[in-house]
Amino acid sequence: MNIIVKRTFKGPDYTIGKLYIDGKYFCDTLEDTVRAPGVKIPGKTAIPAGKYKIKLTESLRFKKLMPRLENVPGFTGVLIHAGNTAEDSGGCILVGKNRVKGKVLDSRETFARLFRLLFVSERGGETLEIAIN
Repeated sequence: MNIIVKRTFKGPDYTIGKLYIDGKYFCDTLEDTVRAPGVKIPGKTAIPAGKYKIKLTESLRFKKLMPRLENVPGFTGVLIHAGNTAEDSGGCILVGKNRVKGKVLDSRETFARLFRLLFVSERGGETLEIAIN
């Protein structure tokens, strides 16, 4: 499964993007602010653009399987999860519908749909990767 996040708006407080699965639009994303290379404010900085593998692993925070991005330089515990604002992100990628400035809505439903696809793909032996542009 090939996932691409195209960042479409990089603001001072949050970053909005579009998530595509195998070339087809799936949902919108919300992340923390993209900062200059080498600048990181813990829990308030978007991860570096790049390509990462995703593994479904048990999350201590959420107490269930969650999609975790592996080997993100300078970051640990980067997940894809539900949430509505950059305050909910903590350096992770939130999924939903960007219908309100600075927010994603319908996040839990969107995450549930995405997780089902990831779960079936991973259990079927597919490699899960995400490219963030």
